[in-house]
Order: sequence, then structure tokens, then C-alpha cells
Amino acid sequence: MSVELVVFVLAAAACLAGAVGVVVSSNPVHAALSLVGTLFGVAVLFVAQSANFLAIVQVIVYAGAIVVLFLFVIMLLGVDRSDDLRVEPLVGQRIAAGVVSLAILGLVFAALRSTDTGNGIVATGAVGTIDNTVADVNRLGESLFTTYLYAFEIVSVLLVIAVVGAVLLARRSKASDEIVDPGQEERAEEVQERMDAAVARAESVEYGPYGDGHEDADEDADEEEPAEAEEVRS
Repeated sequence: MSVELVVFVLAAAACLAGAVGVVVSSNPVHAALSLVGTLFGVAVLFVAQSANFLAIVQVIVYAGAIVVLFLFVIMLLGVDRSDDLRVEPLVGQRIAAGVVSLAILGLVFAALRSTDTGNGIVATGAVGTIDNTVADVNRLGESLFTTYLYAFEIVSVLLVIAVVGAVLLARRSKASDEIVDPGQEERAEEVQERMDAAVARAESVEYGPYGDGHEDADEDADEEEPAEAEEVRS
């Protein structure tokens, strides 16, 4: 067993375990961390294919910036464990997701079968010449900003739209947008009246007929106690 095969098996297992964690995790933060594991596994696969620049971009951009963006959206929307994941916002989305997943898996097997010539699976596709004297960054930059320029700009616009949409969904509603109960104002006035009455009673007890507080009242009560005691004896 070669080292390349061991690295491929471990990286592929990490990718699959992270993908399953994204789908199975009930906590969205745990799902985002599982996605980080998948992205790291993909980076290892890039290294195995000698695509070092793509591996670095995979870690810095996707595992770093994109996942942090996901976490910001999760925190802005306030998604936590109290949300019931069994309730579907869109009816039939789980069934549709299962059908699409099976269709994509079928396409993978169909592609593998189409490349089977009887003597094993043969890689197909356009094969270009690679100049080893040119760095990967130069070749990737030239392709990105010439052949795939419009696709690159469209993806950036989609990311900006996603961020703006998350902020709009998470913004706090204004006072005019809040739902007011029909009897809310009356109850608020009633509660305020009760609080005012309680404060007035407290002040009347503290600064009552004696005028000087509890201490004078206690002294006067002590002076009256002997007279009341003599009346009881008589």
C-alpha cells in the first residue's frame, strides 16, 4: 500500500465524515465546524495532486473566511437549539433534497461506467500542455481573469447579496413595526397607577402623622404603653 493511497483514503474519510456531520448536526455551529473538516480534507487532496496554491486558498478562503461568514450569519439570525428542525419552512424540501442527492450520485456512477473500457477505468477529458516553468499562481490568475472573469464576478455579487440579505433579516424591527396588543396601553396605565399608589402608601407610612419618621412613632408608642397597662390592671 503506497503513501499516496493512505493519504487519499484518510482525506476522503475526513471529507465524508465532515459532510455527514453538516447534514446530521442539529446545532448549526457544529454543522459549520463539520464543514471546516470537509474543507481541510479537500485541501489535503489538493496537496496530494501537487496543487499547493489551491490547497492554501482552500484553507485561507474557504475554511477561514467563508465559514466565518456562515457563523456571522448564524449569530445574526439567532439560530440556536430552541428552533424546531422538524418543521419544514418549505413543504417537501426533504423529499426534494433526497431525490436530487440520488440523482447526483447516479450521475457519478454513470460517469464512471462511461469511462470503463473493459481494461479498467480510463480518465477522459481535454488534456492540455502544462509549462512547469510558469508558477501555479500565474496560470490560475490568467484563467480566472480572462476565461472565467464573468463567472468570478457573478459569484462575488452572489456573496454580497447573501450578506445584505442576512443583515436585513436580522435587523431589529422599529417601534412602528411592532405588533401592539389592543389592551396593552390600558394595562400599562393600570400598572403605572398601582405603582404610584404603592409609592404613595410607602411615603405615608414613613412620613405619617408623626412627621419625623418611624423613630418618633416608636417613642410615642413607648410612652403610651404604661397608661394602657394601668387601665388593663384596673
